[in-house]
Amino acid sequence: MARTELPTSGEVEGAAGSGEPGESADAIAIAEGLTAKPLSPSLLAWRRFRRHRLAMVSAVALLLIALFVFVPGLLTNFDQNQRDTAGTRNDGPSWAHPLGTDDLRRDVLARVLIGGQVSLKVGIAVALISIVVGALVGAFAGYRGGLVDSAMMRVTDLFLAIPLLVILIVLTNLPARHPRPKLWPTDIRVPLETLMGSKGSVRLIVTLLALFFWMQTARIVRGVILSLKEKEFVEAARALGASDTRILLRHLLPNCIGPIVVNMTLSVAAAILTESTLSFLGYGVQSATQATWGNLLSAAKGQLAIHAHLVLAPGITVVLTVLCVNYLGDGLRDALDPKQQRTRA
Repeated sequence: MARTELPTSGEVEGAAGSGEPGESADAIAIAEGLTAKPLSPSLLAWRRFRRHRLAMVSAVALLLIALFVFVPGLLTNFDQNQRDTAGTRNDGPSWAHPLGTDDLRRDVLARVLIGGQVSLKVGIAVALISIVVGALVGAFAGYRGGLVDSAMMRVTDLFLAIPLLVILIVLTNLPARHPRPKLWPTDIRVPLETLMGSKGSVRLIVTLLALFFWMQTARIVRGVILSLKEKEFVEAARALGASDTRILLRHLLPNCIGPIVVNMTLSVAAAILTESTLSFLGYGVQSATQATWGNLLSAAKGQLAIHAHLVLAPGITVVLTVLCVNYLGDGLRDALDPKQQRTRA
């Protein structure tokens, strides 16, 4: 075995007498096998995240995708509905149109970039709402335990048992208003459009997806809370007179940040895929003037053999975005929860 050589006493004394502030303490710490400056948990997490090369590349790629999506003028001078009168229909990639044109001579690159704004907004909004709801439900159920925990988890299991795609298609096709029951006063009737948004709107899609995306987070947070609520620091906080709300918000939920952040990234990817699937099937965001990645694929279905660029442009963008989000979540899991790191050779 290789021998680890420590600094000699002369080297330590020489370092102490060098006149540089702090060098004496550093040299003594090194001689004792200690680091001179303790590393904070956030810095340690950042160092672990940097070692995950795929996660770093994915983070950079996601930043570039978001930049080009929300500032499309960096790559194209066309609007999503602007027609190039000098171009041709379903033209392939060219200098004027790097991703070609569609059947109305609109620039495909502009439509992919601007359509990505809706898809990314839906993914981020659904992830944030579902994470907040799921974390609160899971934390309350895990902390209270007993009948409260059992009842809330049975409701969660009920939502998990519902076939997601089928129920989303049914809900997106509900009429905005229903016939008023005979005993229901007119002035208290609230139409579904007021509660959930109009049919085919972004608000309706976000509401429906958030309604069925909180269960995984609730189960994960509940499991973490169950393992933490009997720890010594919780008992100490309870002995000092801390309320249940303070213990949950100040002591337990902060220890769930790692799983919550990882699950949020996965929820973004799942929401983007689900929104694209609904739009592809004709049940998502429905607008003649607003493009999304899903309805771009829907409009181009059946044209892969004839005009492949109409399918490949939004399809590759969706796949690339989802892959980057998943790799980012993988890196965050390794960084925030080192106990679950894969064994490396």
